[in-house]
This record gives sequence, C-alpha cells and structure tokens, in this order.
Amino acid sequence: MLYAIMSTDVPNSLDKRLLARPDHLKRLQDLQELGRLVLAGPHPAIESNDPGAAGFTGSLVVAEFESLDLAQQWADADPYNHAGVYASVIVKPFKKVFP
Repeated sequence: MLYAIMSTDVPNSLDKRLLARPDHLKRLQDLQELGRLVLAGPHPAIESNDPGAAGFTGSLVVAEFESLDLAQQWADADPYNHAGVYASVIVKPFKKVFP
C-alpha cells in the first residue's frame, strides 16, 4: 500500500537539513531503485523552487510499504529526524487516484 509521510520542520532548519541531506537523499534513492517511491520533496518556505536562506517548512514522501508500521519505522529512521530537522512526522495510508 502507499503511505504519505508528511513532515514539519523546526524553525530555522536549513543548516541541519544541509548537513543531513546526503544521507536523506540516499534513502530516497534506495526506495526509488526498488520501484517503491512515488514522489518526494520539500515544502519551500517561500514561493520559489530555490528559497535560498528562507529554507523549507517540511517534506512530503509518498512511497509503498508493506504496512503502516513499516512506513512509520522508515520515517522514524530518517536522517532528518536524527539531525533535529523535523518537529513532527505524520504517516498515513494514501490512495493514489490521479494520474
């Protein structure tokens, strides 16, 4: 089943994000190589694809996992969590309708 992993950053998270980003991206790349990643990306703090120093306010990952528990475990192990980037993370089942 698909799951949406919706994360909200702590204030002023950009420096923490940049430090943990390579490890965070590696995990996403691994999901993609397994054919389980639907989409992933951050929420810019301003209306720009490159928000610069404004940074980001959170992230969204939609991916396939065997269960909610496994999706939650994957989310809990995110390097951004360990680096203190995220203030909160919500994992929910997701039903893709379009496209």
